[in-house]
Amino acid sequence: MKNFNFLRERHRQSEWMDAPDADPGALSRSLAFIRQVNLWLGYNRATLGHLQRFSRDWKSGQTIRILDVATGSGDLPRAIARWADRRGFAVKITGVDLHEKTLESAREIGSGEGIEFLQADATNLPFADAAFDYVVCSMFLHHLDEPFAAGVLRELDRVARRGVIVADLLRSHRAYVWITLFTLFAEAMVRHDARVSVSGAFTERELLSLRDQAGLAYLQPYRHFGHRLVLAGAK
Repeated sequence: MKNFNFLRERHRQSEWMDAPDADPGALSRSLAFIRQVNLWLGYNRATLGHLQRFSRDWKSGQTIRILDVATGSGDLPRAIARWADRRGFAVKITGVDLHEKTLESAREIGSGEGIEFLQADATNLPFADAAFDYVVCSMFLHHLDEPFAAGVLRELDRVARRGVIVADLLRSHRAYVWITLFTLFAEAMVRHDARVSVSGAFTERELLSLRDQAGLAYLQPYRHFGHRLVLAGAK
C-alpha cells in the first residue's frame, strides 16, 4: 500500500498545464477532459449553488457583473450564463487567466452573449475596487505558495462589491487515491497535474488560515462533493 505520509504537509510542484511552453495539443486535450469532468461530476454546481443563495437579494431588471479569476477554458462562465438565463437573471461575466494558450482555448470554444475573456494576473487584477458584484475563483489557490494565495484572496475581495466564492481541492489520502484512479486513462498531462494538484492543495484548516491572513472573516467554509471546499460569503 502506498505510504501517504507525504500528504501530511503541502508539496508544491509545477503543473505541466501552467508552463508557458506547454504542448498546445496536449493542453487542448487536457482542458477538454477537465471540462467533461466538470460536466459529468457537476463541479460547477459548487459555485452555482452559492450564487443561487446570493440571488435571493437580486432585484428585478438588475444586471449582475461577475468576475471569474483563473477561468481556464471558461466552462464556469458559460455554466453561470446558462444558469442565469434559465432563471431570467441579467449577468455580464468576465473570465480572466494569465495563460495565453488557455485563454485561446476559451475564446475558440466561444464567449457567448454577456461573456468576455481577458488576460490578467490574479495577484494584481487590472480592475478598480468593487468593479464587480461578485468574484468567483475555482481550482486556483492550490497553484500558489501561501503568501500569494492570501494575496489573491485579498485581490478577489478588493474588486468584489457584494460577495466572493472560492472553490478548491482539499488535500487528503482519499482525494489522492480518487483522483489517481479517475485520471488513470487520461492524457499524461492530466495524470501528472491531477496528482500534483492534490499534493499541493490545502486542508480545510489551512484554507481557513489563509482566509484569516487575508482578513476575510465573512467567507464561510462549505464542503462539496469531490473533495472540494468552498469559501463563500456576502459582504
